[in-house]
Order: sequence, then structure tokens, then C-alpha cells
Amino acid sequence: MDERIRRLFPAVEKYVYLNSAAVAPIPITAVEAVLSQLKDVSENGSVNYSAWIATKDRVRKLIAEMLKVRPDQIAFMRNTSDALSSVGIGLDWVKGDNIVTFEGEFPSNFYPWRMIRDRFGVELRISKRKGRFPDIENFISLIDTNTKLVAISFVQFDTGFRADLRKIGEVARKNDALFVVDIIQGFGALELDLSSELVDVAAGASHKWLCGPEGCGILYLSDRARERIQPSIVGWISVRDSWDFDNKEQAWKPNAKAWESGTSSLSLFYGLEQSLNLLNEVGITKIEEYLEELTDSLCEMLTRKNYEILSSRLKGEKSQIVSILPKNRWTDVELAKALERQNIIVSARSGAIRIAPHFFNDLEDIQNLVRALP
Repeated sequence: MDERIRRLFPAVEKYVYLNSAAVAPIPITAVEAVLSQLKDVSENGSVNYSAWIATKDRVRKLIAEMLKVRPDQIAFMRNTSDALSSVGIGLDWVKGDNIVTFEGEFPSNFYPWRMIRDRFGVELRISKRKGRFPDIENFISLIDTNTKLVAISFVQFDTGFRADLRKIGEVARKNDALFVVDIIQGFGALELDLSSELVDVAAGASHKWLCGPEGCGILYLSDRARERIQPSIVGWISVRDSWDFDNKEQAWKPNAKAWESGTSSLSLFYGLEQSLNLLNEVGITKIEEYLEELTDSLCEMLTRKNYEILSSRLKGEKSQIVSILPKNRWTDVELAKALERQNIIVSARSGAIRIAPHFFNDLEDIQNLVRALP
């Protein structure tokens, strides 16, 4: 990868940073942009408020372009959990409905559906693993004409397994269910086309593969999803004419923007804009190809060192996340801490070591990790 990219990320000067599946470093351009907006508020108060909103709308457009959807189908939330919870609460549940999900999901993509089960008495169907990965055929077999919502992650947080969204989307659409995808572990590292993959709802956030400040949650609603889901977190900017404070009976906005209830941390969008511009400058396709080459090299080195790779490396299933089993009686936590003492940053997840390089990493980072592994 271009050395200029590495220089924008001071963290890589101190660490072999392979933990973007948790929190990615923020480029210095993003930090400077956040500070510029805060300085503006300090010096000018609300005078430049329109410029702040314009920045947020530019970010909305960038996100929409990356996901190949319309800007008015994108709403900003606090985080992934808020986005998914608001979708669950916004649906009209009746006795006999069911939800289909996967037992290995990250809690953000499970607790909202458990809440719906407990509150409304609907059936929560949980597809079991096949070995280490989702059993997609079993998952699909649980979907029927009473399924109201199908939920899975694009990329699993622990093993990096990449789901075939189109395949699942076709079955969900055939049964008239909404297809809900947690995209946080793929968005920014892998190509996504939500419309062609028949995704109705997508949720994610800014602090992983988008390399943005923490606090910018993302919600996508397709037109058919917006028709079925009512906004459940609302406020003064959820209505059609937000500045008409006297008309309190006006309709909600007809698109995803109805989910934006009030003011947000606008300085964060200044930073996120810079991070998105950097990703676009390099190109998501190029980033995906680069990370595939980097992780293929990593897996080859790990195999030579007799480490068991838990992640699928099959075409269509592999991603930019590689998980391995510790050996020599190390636990995942012990090994992650031992590596951190050598300034090598990875995560301990579900008994494994999760390695997550991004476009600012290079082959030397991978070699340094492998050399440090016991």
C-alpha cells in the first residue's frame, strides 16, 4: 500500500496494529477536521450551523454512494445497536410472526430480536453453527411465510465468515420477510451493493473499517422497509418541515431521515468525511483486493508455523479477518496480552486470536506478527 497512506496513521509508527475489527485508528486528516469544527463553535457559536449540516449531508451522500443506495435511504444513529433496536420496535408484530437469526451473532444483532421475542411473544428461530461457521442452508430453511425479519451479519465478528447476502436475500424476499444485515465488519473493507443483494435494512458504524470517529451509527432502509417500519426514536428533525415549530401534527419524513431525532455530534461527521474521502481515493475494490492478498500471505505463514486457522479461506466466504487458535497452552487473552507487550495489537475473541489488518498495514506488519507468535 502507498507509504503516504501509512503516514496518515500515527498509530502504525508505534504499533503493529492489526485490530481494525475492534477500533481502527483515525487518520490525522480526520482528527484535524474534527478539531476545526470544534474551534468554529468555540469562536463563532451557531453562526456557521448551515455549514455543519452541509458536512453531515455530504457524508450521507458518500455513505450512500459506497453502499449503492440513495442518500435519503440513510439515517445517522448513535451506533449499530440503536439502529437495529429502532427497526425491531418500529415493526407491527402479531402472534405467529417469527424472526430468523444465527446463534453466533455479535450481541448487537441478537439482543434487539430477543427483546422483540420477550415483549411481543414472537418466535425467535436461531440457526446453529455448522462447525465454526453459519450453516447457511439451515439458516435459509428456517425462513417461511410467517417470517417477518431475517437477521445476519455480512461478516462474522469472530471468524470473519462472509455471508452470501444475495442467496439469503432471495429467500427472504420470496417469503416477504425483511432482510436485515449488520454490515459493520465489512463496510469499508469489502464491496457492498445493498440493492442488488436484496438487503432491506443495514446497520453499521464509523469506528471500524471506515476509520472514522466513534459515534456515527448508520442505518439504511430500503423503500419496502420504510413502508413497513415506523420511526420509533423521534424528535424535532424527524418531521417533514423541521423548522416549522408550530405545526406539531405534521407527518414524519417519508424516508430514513425520520429516524434522526435531533442534534448530533456534528464534529464527528467532519472527521468521518475525511476518512471516507481517503477510502474513496484508494478505492474499496482496491482495498478489498489488497487485504485478500495480505491475509492470504498471513495464512500461508501461519500454516508454516503450525497454527490452526479458524477462518474460512474459501472464495466467497473469506474476508479481511483471520482468526487462529493459540497453542502451547496459551489462552486467547494471555496471548493477546503477550503480543501487546511487544506492541502488536490484536483481539482475543471466543477462545481465538483475531487478526484484522487494514489498508494502512503492509507485509512487514504481518511478518512481525508471525515472528512474535510463540
